Amino acid sequence: MTTTPEKATDLVNVTIDGIQVAVPKDTLVIRAAEQVGVQIPRFCDHPLLAPVGACRQCLVDVPDAGNGRGFPKPQASCTLPVADGMVVNTQVTSPVADKAQQGVMEFLLINHPLDCPVCDKGGECPLQNQAMSNGRGESRFSSPASEGVKRTFPKPINLSPNVLLDRERCIVCQRCTRFADEIAGDPFIALVERGAQQQIGIAEDAPFLSYFSGNVIQICPVGALTSEEYRFRSRPFDLVSSPAIAEHDACGSAIRVDHRRGKVMRRQAGDDPAVNEEWITDKDRFAFSYAHADDRITYPQVRGADGVLRPASWPEAFAVAARGLAAARTAGGVGVLTGGRLTAEDAYAYSKFARVALGTNDIDFRARPLSAEETDFLAAHVVLTAPAGGGVTYGDLQSAAKVVLVGLEPEDEAGAIFLRLRKAVLAGRTQVTALAPYRTRGLSKLSGRLVPTVPGTEAEALRSLLEQAEHGVDSTAVVLVGERLAAVPGALSAAAELAAKSGARLAWVPRRAGDRGAIEAGCLPNLLPGGRPVADASARVDAAAAWGVDALPEAEGRDADGIVAALNAGELGGLVIAGVDPADTADPAATRAAVGAAGFVVALDLRETEVTRVADVVLPVAPVSDKSGSFVNWEGRMRSFEAALRNPSSLPDLRILSGIAAEMGTPLGFRSVPEVRAEMAQLGPWDGERPGLDTSSPSGSDYSTNEDVVGRVAASASEPRIQTYVLATWKQSIDNGRMQDGDKYLKATARPVVALVHQDVYDRCGSTVTLTGDRGSVTLPAEVGVDLAPGVVWVPANSFGAGVLSDLASPGSRVRVEGGQP
Repeated sequence: MTTTPEKATDLVNVTIDGIQVAVPKDTLVIRAAEQVGVQIPRFCDHPLLAPVGACRQCLVDVPDAGNGRGFPKPQASCTLPVADGMVVNTQVTSPVADKAQQGVMEFLLINHPLDCPVCDKGGECPLQNQAMSNGRGESRFSSPASEGVKRTFPKPINLSPNVLLDRERCIVCQRCTRFADEIAGDPFIALVERGAQQQIGIAEDAPFLSYFSGNVIQICPVGALTSEEYRFRSRPFDLVSSPAIAEHDACGSAIRVDHRRGKVMRRQAGDDPAVNEEWITDKDRFAFSYAHADDRITYPQVRGADGVLRPASWPEAFAVAARGLAAARTAGGVGVLTGGRLTAEDAYAYSKFARVALGTNDIDFRARPLSAEETDFLAAHVVLTAPAGGGVTYGDLQSAAKVVLVGLEPEDEAGAIFLRLRKAVLAGRTQVTALAPYRTRGLSKLSGRLVPTVPGTEAEALRSLLEQAEHGVDSTAVVLVGERLAAVPGALSAAAELAAKSGARLAWVPRRAGDRGAIEAGCLPNLLPGGRPVADASARVDAAAAWGVDALPEAEGRDADGIVAALNAGELGGLVIAGVDPADTADPAATRAAVGAAGFVVALDLRETEVTRVADVVLPVAPVSDKSGSFVNWEGRMRSFEAALRNPSSLPDLRILSGIAAEMGTPLGFRSVPEVRAEMAQLGPWDGERPGLDTSSPSGSDYSTNEDVVGRVAASASEPRIQTYVLATWKQSIDNGRMQDGDKYLKATARPVVALVHQDVYDRCGSTVTLTGDRGSVTLPAEVGVDLAPGVVWVPANSFGAGVLSDLASPGSRVRVEGGQP
């Protein structure tokens, strides 16, 4: 790849097609040609992959200019670095180069099938385009005198459930194998055989199971690699393409949505060098069928006098919701649970709706164990941090000498971060250290160091990094804190303390796409939009003046756990809930009970859920493909997008809330995304004092040590195979998440559901174990975890049953482990 020179002496002069240009030293000829506007044909070359010179399509003529820089034969421009004084003639000016390229093209087409009309790549195929622009008009292979027979193979070959291979189309450019090896670190595919039989292959017992496998389909320059889900479903020229932002995690990856007749047909990676470059996860690429699932809600519903939900018009639904919420406000107040999948504009609407229409600060987007420490951490170290203000960026991850991961497994939870870290590691710039319960596959691919950490001891482990010189946490380091860390008392404070004392930079990486925007928009009980503290009178006056109201509620509100507890205690009269799955909350049983106990429930959701089935008013919201908006990614970077489709059966959340508020006599002052954006810009960020976070260790604190946590309960005398262990868990990239419904091929690529245990447990209990916690028991296959911390058992959080939180126990609690087979 071309690099920017630090000083003028790094430049060399080269002449390309008679045009002299100065380029950085070691620039490849193919890149230098692009700078003078010459596009040299190529197949194997890709700017994000190492040069290999496999296809030979980019041959150029480099004559001897009297300085010893020439070559007697055409050279592959994708592997040839420039030299000072070099003269390069491309196919534009050199008959030699043109003839060489035509010859290579003829060789590539000898065995390539002429099935362009039925090939998925037809219409967007580099081979098609370059055969016309840089090939010969006729092939000697197909002449009447020729008796050749094209090579054929049985097809297709399933490289994985998602990726299919038509081997006769392959031109052996090696883009796919290089991506798998260099970028994803999943080298399950490789070149096999030799000569004319050379082809892409996999081991019989090792399919191409990668979280990033779909990228090889997109970068394949021919139709050799295709998607099982998209294959033969549409022609590229039938599609309308709309730029968008992936909604499955907090990375903010750029994508392209290709749709036809109101339906999304496929999604491709967008090109955004500052964020995801040209790569996306398979979940971002394939998990979009949820938006047109059979249980999609397509009309408003209200509960009639007979207790049954019935269809209603939008005006009626707004009126019923307004009356019910007004009564609930009088009866004790209304809580608002927004979830973390909202756009920033929708989150802002919920924040304003809660304060202006409902008169409450009882609003929270979080759906996990909460703490005042996390609230203070978000206010002090997260809100308003952004690249323009010195916040940590993807670029910083590539340049950092060390990256410390705490409560975060990027391959599962933030794929774009994982790929950036891997790129930095392979370049020799970055060392990754993870405080985790075991050495994950992702950490191994990052050649990272593991600090085995028992859940609940992260605070102690973070403080120990300051004392361990070999970990080298200093001003050149970046500490990435996952949201799971909030469940550990003192851990966020310890992370802030580590950053403050070492000079390292600190960043918070949430799991969901809307989490960061919800903070900026004020979907927290202690924060108003723009980071304004609820407890600060001047901040409340500032927001009230901007919103045109006399005053805002003064007391800080209840968090999500507090809202659930208040509903169950009868202290709140109603609930507005948006896209929150009780199974994903800290206490699923308590959340379900709270929804049932609420006097009046308004549910805004995309699909039918256990919440919508008991709600009093159900309002269908638009998926991200059907509305405009913005996500704020983990960096604090605003990622805006426009609607790809128009579907009258649902509305954006902000439009629904504005309709309800108008019926309540407290209009929000906006009805569209541009109006919300204008109001958010006018309100702006808070420039006053923000809450801080006490990073000192309080006296008498109950921070646990590893030895304390892993102390084991004595084995039962009657059943020596039974023992208790600390439960570690997180969600895998591909699991039973509701937003992954509808693509059976994607689901088939999920990693095996296993419990990771110690060798002694495996020896004692066998290949199947039963785990029992305070919420139930599960039986799973067992595997030995690599470097698993002492006294720990790990299971995936949402890959079986109703999930760990519903079926087993809370993360960090103790579970009993016994042999699954008698």
